[in-house]
Amino acid sequence: MKGVFITGTDTGVGKTYFTAFWTRSLRQSGLPAFPLKPISSGDRSDAKALFEAAEGILGLDEMNPIHFQPALAPWVACKLNQQSFPKERLRGHITHLRSKYSGPFLVEGVGGWRVPLDRDYGVREWAQELNLPVVLVARAGLGTLNHVLLTIDSIRQAQLPILGIIVNLYQATEDEASRTNPMMIEELTGLPVFLLSPQAQPAARLPSWLCFKDEAPRTI
Repeated sequence: MKGVFITGTDTGVGKTYFTAFWTRSLRQSGLPAFPLKPISSGDRSDAKALFEAAEGILGLDEMNPIHFQPALAPWVACKLNQQSFPKERLRGHITHLRSKYSGPFLVEGVGGWRVPLDRDYGVREWAQELNLPVVLVARAGLGTLNHVLLTIDSIRQAQLPILGIIVNLYQATEDEASRTNPMMIEELTGLPVFLLSPQAQPAARLPSWLCFKDEAPRTI
């Protein structure tokens, strides 16, 4: 499967905002990227945002086959509904998409990196099954260094390659933490950082690690 897995240090850090921006940028450059939000909780606004970014290249249900009404971690939503997480349905849907489209697929996770989908199966384990390189989205402000480093440690322990880190400047305060965090993240992790502005428009020129042009992704 050609593509990337997009995860976050937490929920609400801007994964969908970035994935929509990335989709529009790639499509503007002539690469028909396929954004996916296979699992969602609460409303389906994230999936709808990706549907619009992709200009209808996939149907909403193709992008988001599994949806839980409660705005909760999928495992919690399943427990409340007295059901099991539909793992095989998720796997089957991804297999179907792989056979139907060439990609690249931008697979957006749900919540943060360690969100549980089932008791012993979470976003991390799902990403391991997909075996895609990872892009991490983080907030810009105070506290993000700890969250980024913990998440990077866990991704590396999962033995997945990391392409880079997106620092989302939305609602970032103009302070020393927001100013210095991007360069500190780059120095501490050894990974490239892309700053995502609150008014980001599709970019004609993206860094090479976001262009699917590198033959070998950055190693862990």
